[in-house]
Amino acid sequence: MNVFILSTGRAGSMSFERACRHITNYSAGHETRSGLLGQRRFDYPQNHIESDNRLAWLLGRLEREYGDDAVYVHLIRDPTNTANSFASRANRGIMRAYRDGILLGVGEFESDEMVALDYVDTVNENIRQFLRDKTRAITFELESVTDRFHEFWDMIDAEGDYAAAVAEFQVRHNARGSQGRRGWRRSATVGALRKVVRIARTLPAFVRQA
Repeated sequence: MNVFILSTGRAGSMSFERACRHITNYSAGHETRSGLLGQRRFDYPQNHIESDNRLAWLLGRLEREYGDDAVYVHLIRDPTNTANSFASRANRGIMRAYRDGILLGVGEFESDEMVALDYVDTVNENIRQFLRDKTRAITFELESVTDRFHEFWDMIDAEGDYAAAVAEFQVRHNARGSQGRRGWRRSATVGALRKVVRIARTLPAFVRQA
């Protein structure tokens, strides 16, 4: 049986995967096939737990490959906290792809936080709709996952070190501050420059060429 951890990202998905590494009758991985195309993208081994927030954009194909034969976990976090975490990395990764690739850019007065909130709402709703007819699906709020992890453990008949698994949620995995103070200053500078460019693009041509 396969298990998929679906989320927006920045919602504890890496911590959940680390907890699952303490399960001995399943393998577990984080974004293990995210760089593959075609059938290989979904060619996960049997009895594998996969945590990959990008699967939220591939739900039609996930349905085709696994449908109701898998277990699904929807991992959510307070939307504002999730958006703030994403806003701090607005110039790279999925946030940059969402703003420039999905939205095709936004107005100069839309903050990174507003774009991130829009992204969080979109992805969570995609997942909710996908899970409507799934018979083995469970939703966890990150803030209470430690108290409820036993529900997931029992659902998949997990074996292993439960105490060690739960302890992983007390460890900061992929923490927002991991890039350091210099990285944050660089990110803030890039964000300011990006906003100036957006404003310049809205000016009339004769003003830009003055």
